[in-house]
Amino acid sequence: MFEKLQRAFWKALTPDLVAETVAAPGLLSAEVVKALGGAENLKSQQRVALTRVRVQLQDATRLDEQALKAAGVPGVMVLTGGVLHLLTGL
Repeated sequence: MFEKLQRAFWKALTPDLVAETVAAPGLLSAEVVKALGGAENLKSQQRVALTRVRVQLQDATRLDEQALKAAGVPGVMVLTGGVLHLLTGL
């Protein structure tokens, strides 16, 4: 219950930064999703800038950074808790 209350609080303060659910399909290419460990490994994905997508993974050990680079993602910022920021453009 506390987590839901905390999420609602942050959603009220920063409505564009807290994702409610997984973003619309098609945000990431099939190659990128595969490099992230498959669709079942994605908790959420959200565009946070024109050139950045924030992704939260179920299991961060399934991430294949080499495959991400091969799929056209020029940069990956790995944060704690299975959260990644994928640079998707210049």
